[in-house]
Amino acid sequence: MTPLKTLGLAALLKGVSASYDYIGLGYEPKSNVVDRLTIDLDQQSLSNLVGLQTTEGFADAERVYKDGGNSKSYAVIELDSGLSSAVAKGAPVSAMSVDGDAVTGVMYQDYSAGETNIKIQYDISDDATNHVKCKIGGLPMAEQVEGGCFQGGGEITIDNEAYTYNYNVQTDNQNGRTLRGFSTAAKKKMYDCENCPYPEHNAFFEYYGIHDYGDQWVSAALDGTAVSGFNNYNANFNSYGLEGRAEAAKKGSAYVNVHMYVIREFRDAIDDCKAGKFKDNDDAVLAWDEGVAFYAGSLEGTDGSGSGVMPMALADKRCQNYKTCGALGNEVSGVAKVNIDLFKLFQSGTAEISQKKCSDLEKTVATISSKMYIPLIQGTMRYAHSVGTLGEGEKAKSEGATFAFAVLPMIANCDTNAAKTIAANMGVGASSTSYADVVNAFESTYSCLGISQSDVGRLWSVVDNAPYAVRDAGPASTFSMIGAAVGAVASTVFAFAMM
Repeated sequence: MTPLKTLGLAALLKGVSASYDYIGLGYEPKSNVVDRLTIDLDQQSLSNLVGLQTTEGFADAERVYKDGGNSKSYAVIELDSGLSSAVAKGAPVSAMSVDGDAVTGVMYQDYSAGETNIKIQYDISDDATNHVKCKIGGLPMAEQVEGGCFQGGGEITIDNEAYTYNYNVQTDNQNGRTLRGFSTAAKKKMYDCENCPYPEHNAFFEYYGIHDYGDQWVSAALDGTAVSGFNNYNANFNSYGLEGRAEAAKKGSAYVNVHMYVIREFRDAIDDCKAGKFKDNDDAVLAWDEGVAFYAGSLEGTDGSGSGVMPMALADKRCQNYKTCGALGNEVSGVAKVNIDLFKLFQSGTAEISQKKCSDLEKTVATISSKMYIPLIQGTMRYAHSVGTLGEGEKAKSEGATFAFAVLPMIANCDTNAAKTIAANMGVGASSTSYADVVNAFESTYSCLGISQSDVGRLWSVVDNAPYAVRDAGPASTFSMIGAAVGAVASTVFAFAMM
């Protein structure tokens, strides 16, 4: 860890230069994204709570999913008298904490003179283990950190002027960034925005017919209800017990909601690059760092040696099943080759932003997007084998169904028949599952997706030291694509959604 530095958001917004801890496989952010990194602590909490497989655990998990607790903490206070003058977003705020120490923050938004209901975002440090000292939101009591929250009432200084206030420490400390929000904000941030729709989200919208498809899936899994409003791939979680619902909820949150928002940040960086917004801690630089932060999360540590819960961790798990770990992608342990490749691309993107090479950045993002779907494809096929070949039950069925949910729209944009085959075999309540049919359907779309057979591999039998057999498919080596061709496809593959 670097030495603790408390950095007011107001200062960050003005472009204060600083150095921060590395992310994942040694990525060095140019902006303070620690508060973004720690959204993975919400994901960890959700996963642990549904893992209890109790009604109470699911209720607690739903509160964490919807209300957060670990990212973008803010207080909502009521002033005894209105603001004496207008106060800008980012203006400094200070008061005493529950523990009796000084606590600082910034105004969450612009406020007019006379307003009394005020949001204040707590200041953050660059220490991911203690980045904010007030964590309430939707967290269970055992996970809350109350000592660094504003006291329940007293004197507060806003933009160098003193006021008196009151609020409820337990109910008025909330969070502006949540796992649910990654999905519910999709229409605004990925479809209606300038230079939108972004192609990946548009593919999912076209396939499912709604923008908050991820939230619909996760919420239904948590509640044990049905998703019936999709154009394709509806799911009834009444057919699952707590074990199956747990898998659908936690995997849907991390590998659908978070996954798509990662790509959104990279596409936003392209927009900022083209608009000429390059300053450190602002716009293109910040958006790019945010994408990497959400992909990895804080639990991976600074070199990838930690135990994460975000998309990066999934890639490292699946490479063990497909013998695609290591720099050459031919090992069954270690770091996933796709992660090694992605972090090189993340570094390339940083350089392209600094050099104002926006066209090159677009190509880099297209390649990143293609590669990020590899672990989801691997996951779907792995559980097709678990269910269809090994006869495993609800847990494996739910995992397979959710991985398929996370990738089906991309397959449908390449080949609707391939998508239909995968959906029929992997959906919640599927009557049967054929591993061979699922593998063949996926592999028929690789060139369109901008990936290769060698990128994905085949499900590997450690006992036989060979891939599991797949009916009516050639050996894995015959599907290999020429690297240059893959790169050419990856640079243009996402244009389809804009046509």
